[in-house]
Amino acid sequence: ILGKNRKRKMTIRNLLEDAAGKNPDSLALMYRRDKEWQRRSYAEMLRGVREMGEAYGTTFSPQPQRENVALILPNGPEWLECYLAQSGAGVAVVPLDPKLRDDEVAYILENSGAVVVTTDSHHIPMMEAIAPKLPALRAVVVVGGGAPEKVGDIPVYDYESLRKPLEGGKAPWYDANAAKDDDVASVIYTSGTTGKPKGAMLTHGNFTSDAEGAFGAFGMPITNEDTFLVILPLFHAYAFCTNFVVPMMKGCPMFFNESLRTIGDDMKTLSPSIVMAVPLLAEKMYDKIKKNIQASIIARILMATGLGFIVTRKILQGLGGKLRFMIVGGAPCPKEVLEGYKRLGINLLEGYGLTECSPVVSVAGPDCARIGTIGHKLTNIEIRLADKNENGVGELQVRGPVVMRGYWKNEEATADAFDDGWLRTGDLADIGPDGLITIRGRKKALIVNREGKNIYPEEVENCIGADPILQDLVVIGYKVGNDPGEHVGVIIHPNEDLIKERTGKAMSWEDMERMVNLGVRQRCAKLADYKRPRKIVVWREPLERTSIQKVRRVAYQGKLDEK
Repeated sequence: ILGKNRKRKMTIRNLLEDAAGKNPDSLALMYRRDKEWQRRSYAEMLRGVREMGEAYGTTFSPQPQRENVALILPNGPEWLECYLAQSGAGVAVVPLDPKLRDDEVAYILENSGAVVVTTDSHHIPMMEAIAPKLPALRAVVVVGGGAPEKVGDIPVYDYESLRKPLEGGKAPWYDANAAKDDDVASVIYTSGTTGKPKGAMLTHGNFTSDAEGAFGAFGMPITNEDTFLVILPLFHAYAFCTNFVVPMMKGCPMFFNESLRTIGDDMKTLSPSIVMAVPLLAEKMYDKIKKNIQASIIARILMATGLGFIVTRKILQGLGGKLRFMIVGGAPCPKEVLEGYKRLGINLLEGYGLTECSPVVSVAGPDCARIGTIGHKLTNIEIRLADKNENGVGELQVRGPVVMRGYWKNEEATADAFDDGWLRTGDLADIGPDGLITIRGRKKALIVNREGKNIYPEEVENCIGADPILQDLVVIGYKVGNDPGEHVGVIIHPNEDLIKERTGKAMSWEDMERMVNLGVRQRCAKLADYKRPRKIVVWREPLERTSIQKVRRVAYQGKLDEK
C-alpha cells in the first residue's frame, strides 16, 4: 500500500509530477470533444498545467496562501489543468457548483476574496450581474471561447489566448512558487447552519493523506492498470479526492463521461474498472439491470437455476467488461440496492465522509461482510464516539491528517466544529467489535438528498422567513417510501393579521394557502434548485416553540413523510 515507506510529504502537484516522471506517455485523460474522444498523456497534462500556471502567475500575480482564486466550470480537462495551475503554486482554489444561483455565487466569491474567477461563457451574464459586489476581483478567465472584453469594469481573458508556451520547458513563476503539503489547496464552501456557507480550508496534505488512508482501509489493490470513470462533479470533495487525487496517486487514466444521458454508452466505450457514484446513480443503473433481467425469460431461468453467473457476465460486458467495483458515497444507499448488486456478483461498496475530512472517513472494502455499515475507518486517522448512550451510540468524531484546518475567516464556526481537537461530524454512530461503523442518525438537522447534496434547514428558513408573513415556519427533510435520500419540505403558519393588512381584506384559507405557496417559491428562487422546498404545508395553528421561542424542529420530524 502506497504511503507506508514514503519519506516525503506529498502535494497534489507532486502526484502529477511523479506520474508524468514515471510514465510520461501513459494515458492520463480521455474526454469527448468535437464528437471525438480525445486523449492526453500525463506528460501532456503536466505541460499544460505548467503553461497555465505560468500564465496565471505572470498575468495576475496571485499571492500564494494570501489570496484565493475561484473555479466555476463543469468537469473536463480544463478543470483539472486550471486547478493544478493555481493550487500547485500554493494559491488556494475555491471550486463552485456551476448550478449555484447568482446570490449564492456572489456571497462565496465576496467572502473568499477571490481575485480571479475562471468560468465559461454560460456564466458571463451572472458575472456581469455580481461583479459590482466583488471588490477583490481583478480578472475573469473564460474557457471555451465567447469571452467579452470586460465584465463590468473587470477585464476578461480567453483561456487559450492566455496560455504561455514555455521557453526551454521552464516556468519561472510556477516553479518558484511550489506548493507545500501544509498549504491550503481548496476552500470548499458548504451550506452554513446560520444561513451563510462556510469555506472549509483543506490542505494538500489533507487530500493526499485521505487518499492514502483510504487505500489502507479498502484492502483491494489499485494499480496504474485501473481506469476511473469520472461522473461526479469535481467541485464536490468526494469526487475531487476519489476521481482526481486517487487516480493521480496511482498514475491511472481518468475518463470523463460525456453526459448523464450517455453513461451507459460511455461505459461500453471506455471500459472503466472503477466507478465512483452517488446512491441515486447506482440505484438507476440497478433498476435498468433488473428491468432487463425481468424482460428476458432466459435470464430469469438462469438466475433461478443457479446459473446467474452467465447473466452477470453479460451484465458486466454491458458495463464495459472490466468493471472491478463501484463505490457509493455522499448519501445512504438503499440496502436492497446493495444486496441486489451483491446477488449479481458486482462489487458495490459504501463509503462515508464529509467535506471537512477531505472527505473520506471510512470505506467498506470488498471483504466487508455486513451490508449497511460504512466500513472501517481510514488507517491513518482516529475516531471516537462522544456522549454514548446506553446502546453504545454516540456522535462520531474524527482526528488526524485528513481534518480541515478550519473555516475561512470564521473562527466562531471553526471553534464550534471541534471538541477538544476532535472534529464533530454531527452523525450518530456505533462501532462493532469488528471495527465496522454503522450510522444511526444525525445529531444536526442536516438534510441529505438522493444525490448526496447537503442542505441546512436554517439556510432555507432564513431565505423564506425574510418575508414577515412567512416567519412562523420550520424546514425539515422528509422521506418518500423507501427512497434513502430526503426531500426538502416546509411547514408554515402564516401571519393572518399582516396578510389582511397587506391585502386590505380578509382572505379565504384556500386563497391564503395559494399566497403562501407563491411567496415561498418567489423567496426561494435565489436558492439552488435542490435546496428549494418540494412540499409546502400551511398550518392553521401556530408552530410549537421552546422556552427561548425557537420552533421545536424535533416536534415536526416525520410529519411530512410519505409511505
